[in-house]
Parts: sequence; structure tokens; C-alpha cells
Amino acid sequence: MFPLAGIHPVREALRAGLPLDRVLVAKGAAGPRLQELIELCRERKIPVRFEPRVQLDRAAGSAAHQGVVAFGAAERYASLEQTTAGRGLHVVLDGVEDPHNLGAIVRTAHAAGAAAIVIPERRAAGLTETVARTAAGALAYLPVVRVTNISRALEELKERAYWIYGLDESGDQAYDRIDFLAPTAIVLGGEGRGLHQTVARHCDALVSIPMAAGPTGGVASLNVSVAAGVVLFEWRRRQAQ
Repeated sequence: MFPLAGIHPVREALRAGLPLDRVLVAKGAAGPRLQELIELCRERKIPVRFEPRVQLDRAAGSAAHQGVVAFGAAERYASLEQTTAGRGLHVVLDGVEDPHNLGAIVRTAHAAGAAAIVIPERRAAGLTETVARTAAGALAYLPVVRVTNISRALEELKERAYWIYGLDESGDQAYDRIDFLAPTAIVLGGEGRGLHQTVARHCDALVSIPMAAGPTGGVASLNVSVAAGVVLFEWRRRQAQ
């Protein structure tokens, strides 16, 4: 059913309360019906992105989009209030943009016993059908929380007595040497750039995965979904001891 193209289909989806991940609006597009749609998005806290028309042409395919394309969420989002009640592991993603990476992390986090995934609403992948397919059913069991600001979400976790561990290649403690105090939140950065500095400052510790360097050097870092698997299953191993 998604993506939805056209003012009327998107407006009806909003009015019906269907879970939408984001809405794209063509730059320069205007009119009262479009403004009504944008206001509906704001009321429902659905991100609106203004993109060149060529981007909407590509997203809509052959459908007439009238300057509006919406992407549906595969699942509804949870809240931190709901997910922290059991004091389980939270995996916080600081801007993972590739839906395949997000889906793989969801699947891995569920397998490792995490209680929830936390993602930002902007500059990050949301719960699209691609994510659902890659997660291979894990979204049915693992709640995903979407927040306006990751730093603020970490503050909220701290208010709930969570210990925050950020995974970063510059971390001064190895992931397999640190004690993960409970309740635990593990923060992973986005592809290519790692953690934002403001996010790193909210972490109680920064941990790294040591890389083996060959005679001509080595791979500087792991793919974020692979790194997630390494650290999350180390956390799980500790729980079993």
C-alpha cells in the first residue's frame, strides 16, 4: 500500500490515523489543500521533508503525486515510558539511515534479548516495509521508540536510572572488558560518522571494538549492524554468567 502519492490519499491516510513514517513535499509546492495536509502532519507529529520534485518523482514511480508522497510505517511506535517499565536493555541508534541496517539491528537486538530500539525521527530510517522485511518478523516482538532528540532521550533514560554506553571507535574501553551496569542502554552511531559529539557527551562510557591490523593496515571500523551484533551478544553473554 505504501508509498502513498497524491494530496487526497495522503490526507485520508492522516485522517484515518494510519501509521506514517514521513511525508515528502515538493519544494515550491503551495495551496490551501497542501497547507492543510502539512498541518495534519504536525498535529500527528509526522516528519515533513521538503525535497526537490525529482525526488518525489522517483519515490512515486508512475503515480501522479501532486507534490506529496507519504511513506507508511510497518508498525506503530512505542514510548519510552512503556518500554522502560521492565528496565530491560535499550539499543539507541544515533541516525542509522540505511533501512537494511536498521532491520538487521532490530533482528539482532531481539535475538540478544533487548527490550526496545530507540531511533530519531529525523535524518534516520523509520519503520518502512524494507525494515520489516529485513527484521524477519522481529518487529512483532521488539518495540521501537521514535524520539525528537536522541540526547534528550538519553537524559530521560538517565532519569530512569539507566547506564549509557556509547560504541565509538575512539572509545577508551574495550567492549569485552567493561562492566555493563543495569539497567543498560547501548548507543550506536550512524553509518560513516559514528556518534554525534552531543550524544557522546551523554554517555557514561565510550567503548570500542578493537580492530586487527594487517601488515598494510586494516578496516577502520565495522558496519553498524555488524558492530551491533558483536556488542549486543557480549552483553547477552554477561547476563548468562
